[in-house]
Order: sequence, then structure tokens, then C-alpha cells
Amino acid sequence: MWVTKGKRLIQFDPASEATDDEIADLILGRSGTLRAPAILTDGVFMVGFSEEAFTKLFD
Repeated sequence: MWVTKGKRLIQFDPASEATDDEIADLILGRSGTLRAPAILTDGVFMVGFSEEAFTKLFD
């Protein structure tokens, strides 16, 4: 799972490195809905926009 938070790109394995509450805090916006964009590709779930992440995923 890759999540962008501001200019930071956070990469982690949710099964072994985070609780459900920690994941929810990262991927949900203030209104409680999934932040955008949210993309699942090549086994990576990415939430939020980062040019660095898009380059890594789609190059």
C-alpha cells in the first residue's frame, strides 16, 4: 500500500505493519470517505496523488 500525505510517500504492507485504525487514518479524508485518487495496479493500492509514486508505478 502506498499513501501520499502532503509531499510524503508512505509505503507499507498493511497486513504486517499497521492496524485497521492506522490505515483508516491514512486513507480516509475528513469527511470519512476514501481520498482520491485511489488506484489498484500491479498488486499496489495507492491513495492520493504523488508524481513520484505515479512515476514508480507506471514507468
